[in-house]
Amino acid sequence: MGNRADDYGSDVEIYRKPLTDTIYAETPTGAPEQLLALLDALGLERKTVTTAGPVYVWHEVPEHLDEAEQKQAATRAIPSLLLAGYVVNIPDDLFDPAAYQEAVADIRNHRHPTAAPSARARPAPTAPSRARPARR
Repeated sequence: MGNRADDYGSDVEIYRKPLTDTIYAETPTGAPEQLLALLDALGLERKTVTTAGPVYVWHEVPEHLDEAEQKQAATRAIPSLLLAGYVVNIPDDLFDPAAYQEAVADIRNHRHPTAAPSARARPAPTAPSRARPARR
């Protein structure tokens, strides 16, 4: 059983599961612990289901947040993921441009808890291109 990250060849697929209020951040099957730990540090909640076969791991935006806060939390994770070299997709209806710019500013001003010293030396990412709306 694959997931959206497996299907689309990305490192992180952020989306709202149909017929729910939950925002998911899926990583490819067998994603490195470094990526999973970064998502943890960015405030997303890790979920795991162990089966007789594979172990399924994904992250969710905390459910106690209201809808706007959930979108902001999902969007705020993007600059750190991009800075770490990961490919991230998020649909336009979940992307909050103001939250993205705040997260970029936090990285530039060294206020982001996950920004490593080596990452701080590099320029922060700019807003994702709007030419391909489904890809961030």
